[in-house]
Amino acid sequence: MIFAPVLRHTAFVNPRVADQALQRFLHSAVQAPTQVRQDEQSITLELDVPGLSREQLTITIEDNQVRVASIEGAPRQVQRAWEFAQEIDASGSSARLEKVS
Repeated sequence: MIFAPVLRHTAFVNPRVADQALQRFLHSAVQAPTQVRQDEQSITLELDVPGLSREQLTITIEDNQVRVASIEGAPRQVQRAWEFAQEIDASGSSARLEKVS
């Protein structure tokens, strides 16, 4: 005897689609809150990354993109990128970590 399950087309859910939906939900749930302020002379990014020290973050600036990512082995994984209309002067840029209590 051969057993062949019958799947109804409407009842079948592609596991890959369900997995992608779960990943999108989880990614949006752990997204670090960000504020972007811009004036004539500067752009300020404020990123909330609780549980990470400055040594556990990398900040890179290339052309008109700013990327912030946590290093491997950090207790929490963060990876964000912003793209701006104009090129950013990396040598004139600065970053600082402020602990808010």
